[in-house]
Amino acid sequence: MFSNFQLLFQGLASAATPINLLSCLLGGVLGLFVGAMPGIGSVSGCSLLLPITYRMNPSAAIIMLAGIYYGNMYGGAYSAILLNIPGDSPAVCTALEGYPLSKRGKAGKALFTANFASFIGGTMGVFFLTLGGPLLAKIGLKFGPVETAALVLFALTSIGWMLGDSPTKGLIATGLGVILSTIGVDQSSGSFRYTFGSWKLLAGINFVPLVIGMFGFSQVMLMMRDEGVMEKAAAYKGRLRYKDCFLSFKETVRLIPQAMRDAILGQFIGFLPGAGGTSASLISYMMERKVNRNKALMGTDEGSYEGVVSAEAANNAAAVGAFVPLLSLGIPGSSTTAVLLGGLMAWGLTPGPLLFQDQPDFVWSLIGSMYIGNLLCLLFGILAIPFILNLLKIPNKIMAPIIAVVCVVGAYATNNNMFDVWVMLVAGVAGYVFNKHKVPAAPLVLAFVLAPIFEVKARQALEISRCNFSVFLTHPISCVFIVLTVAMLLTPVVMKVLKKGTGKGK
Repeated sequence: MFSNFQLLFQGLASAATPINLLSCLLGGVLGLFVGAMPGIGSVSGCSLLLPITYRMNPSAAIIMLAGIYYGNMYGGAYSAILLNIPGDSPAVCTALEGYPLSKRGKAGKALFTANFASFIGGTMGVFFLTLGGPLLAKIGLKFGPVETAALVLFALTSIGWMLGDSPTKGLIATGLGVILSTIGVDQSSGSFRYTFGSWKLLAGINFVPLVIGMFGFSQVMLMMRDEGVMEKAAAYKGRLRYKDCFLSFKETVRLIPQAMRDAILGQFIGFLPGAGGTSASLISYMMERKVNRNKALMGTDEGSYEGVVSAEAANNAAAVGAFVPLLSLGIPGSSTTAVLLGGLMAWGLTPGPLLFQDQPDFVWSLIGSMYIGNLLCLLFGILAIPFILNLLKIPNKIMAPIIAVVCVVGAYATNNNMFDVWVMLVAGVAGYVFNKHKVPAAPLVLAFVLAPIFEVKARQALEISRCNFSVFLTHPISCVFIVLTVAMLLTPVVMKVLKKGTGKGK
């Protein structure tokens, strides 16, 4: 343990060299911008910038790419809170809680909360990586296809009725998300599903146009519908002051324990192969909806700082946690770390247990740069708040077409394909209808992300066990999640029966 801290101090000294420090700063700033721009995301950002780093030394290159990765987690909150357009999938829950705060004139505080929670999550993630990366990776290896499928099934079962006022409407939205995720080529058999003879649907529905439409373009339609209300909101937005952007000391102290709790959960989920920041933010958000003392505000039109903290602390911790299996075992924990794995191999480095022995300078300079990078992202993010808040002073008659243009450009930029723009427009209309009938859109989007993971892992588990469904009960970890899933399904029924019994007793 002590030797780890000695190596960390050496890594911090290496990360503080001019070239590494500049790479860290550049990566973090680029990550903030990439995360705030819908349609790009950390995977695309790292992929586009990967060729540029080939001329750099390996340490500076990976430090820059890592900065883009966790900086993206910071940046995703900006468009989510200000425009209701999640910059990346982990920011969906942030939009759910942050945008209502923005409409109430608390955008500055919401942005500060997001940066503050991201810093705690990222820093704690790096601290756990410092203490026991190889040990944590061994725990993560216990989550095979059986355990991962049970975990995702639990999440899918939970999101429907935990993210909406009506469990029935929430489950309907979840079911629609699962159905949409099945469109395209079956990943296991290679057969076509629900393409209706259209080659454009062979690759399925892209996530980015879907989420931009459901959360962004639908907001444009709501602005056009509620013109009087929006003008009143615009007048209120003009009275925002910079000093109003900071949380009070009491509010900060109240949120710190929650941020640490969510960071621990996010770190654990992050080093599970294939889980990623989306699963971490979702599961953390659902947990807070059950245990937080202010849970009554979460998921309402009021918005809550606790909801923003749960999503941002967890997804930033998960982003760092994904480096645990990457560095310790050579297994990418997310799509972005898969890109980083390709970069490491291009530089002649082989991730795995021997990497810590053969290339300690490289590993610990990377870990040291994460401490510095998280601090730089926090400072830059807070300093940028007054400039970003100027967006809120733009009248809604100008803001609506700007958001519409951002939505179209973000959808088109995904694959340079007009079909994605049409998907975004249809999703926008669907989001508007959902809002009108008070059907939550978040369960649909989150189910769309999680369902393919469940399908792949469940099929792998059944292939390994030769279609023996009892395998989900014979593995201890998966059995626990199956029991929790059943309990989650029965809870609303039991509560309804208890309420009826109490009423009859009176």
